[in-house]
Order: sequence, then C-alpha cells, then structure tokens
Amino acid sequence: MQSIPHVGILGTGSYVPEHEVTNEALVERVTDTTPEWISRKTLIEARRFAAPDEATSDLATKAAVAALQSAGIAADRVDYIIVATSTGDSPQPPTASLVQHALGAHRAACFDINVVCAGFVFGLALANSLIAVKPDAVVLVVAADVYSRILDFDDRRTAILFGDGAGAAVVGAVPAPYGLVDLELVTRGDGHGLIHVKAGGSRLPASAETVADGDHFFRMNGRGVRDFVMAGVPPVLADLLKRAGVTAEQIDHFVPHQANGVMIQELVDAAGLSTARTHLVLDRYGNTGSGSAGVALDTAARSGALADGDLVLVAGFGGGMSVGAALIRWYGGPGTATP
Repeated sequence: MQSIPHVGILGTGSYVPEHEVTNEALVERVTDTTPEWISRKTLIEARRFAAPDEATSDLATKAAVAALQSAGIAADRVDYIIVATSTGDSPQPPTASLVQHALGAHRAACFDINVVCAGFVFGLALANSLIAVKPDAVVLVVAADVYSRILDFDDRRTAILFGDGAGAAVVGAVPAPYGLVDLELVTRGDGHGLIHVKAGGSRLPASAETVADGDHFFRMNGRGVRDFVMAGVPPVLADLLKRAGVTAEQIDHFVPHQANGVMIQELVDAAGLSTARTHLVLDRYGNTGSGSAGVALDTAARSGALADGDLVLVAGFGGGMSVGAALIRWYGGPGTATP
C-alpha cells in the first residue's frame, strides 16, 4: 500500500485580459461615483474586462498553460482538471471539459465546482483529497471568472469592484516537509442571500421578464458581506493555525481573496497577520472572483517573493457563504513558478 504523500504546488499560472478599464473609464458607465471615491473605498485603480470573443474557458486555459509550463509538466500528464467558477461558459457542459479539450489533456477527468470567490482554495482541498487516493496523480486547479458579463453598471456597489481573470496551480506530490500543512473549509448557508444571481437556474429560469427585471445580474449585500468576513474569517484562520501548531506571527505570506483593499487591511489586523507580507493585486486587476487568490499567488511566485520553505496562508471567501483557507510550506524546488 502506498503511503500518503506530501501534497504541494508544483507550478502556478494566471491570465488577465488585455483590455484595461481604469476608474476614469469606468465612471463613464457607472453613475453617481468618481474615480477618487472608487479608489478611496476599495483601493482599486483599474480592472481587466474580457474581449467580446473571450469566455471563462479561454481565460482558464491560458492560466492553465502558464501553470503547466512553470511546473514543467505536459498536459497529457494531468490526471484531473478542477475548474472553479460561478460564470461558466454555459450551464452545460462543464467548463472544465472545454479547458481539457483546449489543452489536449485528454486523459484527465474533469469537473467544475462553484464556491464563488472561495473556489481556488476549495479546489486545492479537492486536489489534496484526490492525491491522497492516487499518490502519483497530477491535478490542475484553475479558478476563473468573467464577472463583466453579469454586472449591472447602474449598481455602483458591485460594478466598481469586479474584473475578469484566472489563476491556476498544478498540484502533486512534493518532498517532505513541503506542501499543504493543513486546510480549513467552512460554509454558512444561512448567509446564502448575501451574494446571488437570482435568475437563470431551475427555480427561476431565464426569460424575457427576468432579463427586463435585471434578475440575471450579480447582486451583493456589501455591508452584509463585510460583516460576514470580519466576524467569520478570522476565527477560521485562527482554528487552522492552532491545529497546525503555527502562530500568526510565523506566517511569512498572506494571500487573500482580492475582495476590497480597505476590507483586506481590516481583515489583516483582525486576524493578527500584520507581520506577514500581504499580497495584493486588486489595485490593477480588481476583484476577479474565484480567480483572485490564484492570480495573487502566481504574481507573488513569479516575482520571487516566495522563498523555499516560507509559510504561505491562502484564504478565499465568497457566496454561499463559504470560507476556505490553506496553509502551505512553499516548495521552491524544480518546477515551481519562475519569472
């Protein structure tokens, strides 16, 4: 019987569309706001929007290619592809199957998950479980969203926050003591109404009426989400670190979901992570949904900021409401992301 391996990240990748939308450009579409107000409230200065011919699978595929290249692994070596998204190309088939086809990863089993902005961490947790069963497996985790297609630009509370992007990680066995130290996944279904798209599913199918009413747009109770994050995320992180026997002061890097820069600053203080280096890319990419933590992690890896053996805490939180956290002993050996 094979022993359960240490599971870690072998390579990372990300992709954001070419079209940049600055705050100055955005206020031409979003009413009752200014570039200065957006920057002050969110720390976001710009975001990227997908081109008319780009869908979620296109962004996901480009991030996946970058991750495979950084890991030095061919697409036909991948055993599983997990795509985390809440804006799939269509209700069916799974977006992961489109990514598989585009990559030529024809031996990989594929499936989608939808945990909204916690998707990247939940994907890492699933990869960890799959490798526990099949120790030599290679799992490609891709988190991608195209929120620009479901934003209501008459709603400044949401329209100023989101951009499009994808982050990816190749997950597999790594030498001890590297890899995933521990994981924590939490869902609070009583908060499911804080983030939602009302129409387009089996309860309220899309129709001319739902479109006229704007029920196909993304909606968020911003104050409720902030209260959930500030009350719910620090205890999840604390539980994870306690179980791992690690203090907040020992964390070298904090890679959070890129929700809102002001809120992230408050979260860092509430979680006692002020001594860690917090990696933010939201100033130039905005909130890219499930892809945001993956984009931030790849950016940090390619900058050379993550040193061999560093403790990296990745956290995602989003609709459901769900929270995912992964504590990683960074593997800086062959195959990890390089500039």
